[in-house]
Amino acid sequence: MRAAVRAEYGPPECIEVGHVPRPDPGPGELLVRVRAAAVNPLDWYVVNGLPLIARASMGMRRPKQLLAGVDLAGVVQAVGSGVTQHQVGDEVFGGGTGVLADYALAKEGDVAPKPHSLSFEEAAAVPLAGVTALQALRDRGGLQTGQAVLINGASGGVGLFAVQIAKHLGAEVTGVCSAGNAELVRSMGADQVVDYAAQDFTRAGRRYDLILDNAGNHSLTALRRTLIERGTLVSNSGGGGGRWFGPFGRIVKVKAAAPFVRQRLIFFLARVNRADLGQLGEMADAGALKVAIERTYRLEETAAAVRHVGAGHVRGKLVVTVAER
Repeated sequence: MRAAVRAEYGPPECIEVGHVPRPDPGPGELLVRVRAAAVNPLDWYVVNGLPLIARASMGMRRPKQLLAGVDLAGVVQAVGSGVTQHQVGDEVFGGGTGVLADYALAKEGDVAPKPHSLSFEEAAAVPLAGVTALQALRDRGGLQTGQAVLINGASGGVGLFAVQIAKHLGAEVTGVCSAGNAELVRSMGADQVVDYAAQDFTRAGRRYDLILDNAGNHSLTALRRTLIERGTLVSNSGGGGGRWFGPFGRIVKVKAAAPFVRQRLIFFLARVNRADLGQLGEMADAGALKVAIERTYRLEETAAAVRHVGAGHVRGKLVVTVAER
């Protein structure tokens, strides 16, 4: 089968599309014929082997996992022992291993039925970004009806899902993005949009019940002064950690500050699961969740897609079409 592989850490150019053996599903696993796969910022970090501290689990000198990608949509080709929720021929979406390939393995608990209203490309764009937004707002942020929420980085993959989910939960939503993406963010349900180039929202005097920080371009001090006294900051990004710690540098700062302030400061990484995927799928089929895809690529263009996502400022999601049918 064809697959995007890399034998070493390095820039996206180290990715090549070659032929590798098709995997067999183990207990509790599905073999999925991949129709489409999303490219996330996570993929850029993994391909580059960054942050360096993460190599303790990824492989110190060379990557343990040669195949790339985690978000897929496709058709079940085979099932392993113990699988009860899916059968051959089912259309699914969710998280897998090495999904930028003709076939990929996924744990049964990490996928759900593909929403009928979404194409395979649209469904592939949902899992990691959509679940991150859902868990950040509903679970970690405890967002309640009528609260004011600010989403920093509102035009990215997580941000656009977060705008829609926050509105679905009954919040008043302010999105922060560039002027060029303002109309898109409004179309997804934002009540107000702030152009970050024209105004620093941390100095505007407005305070929010909850801030979801997808950009990591403001200090904790600046973000805290934009929260109400008992407000919540949920961060899933951040700089300042360099090559060693990367986005995880924000974890140290958040955990160090959290015990000494009244506001809730949270850094988290999402875990894709069947239940949350199912809720997002229901929202999509009910018309409450739309998917914005900036560009689609062919499998042979995987390196270009990873380079694009690594450059930042992606409008929505990037998706690789693996199989037309």
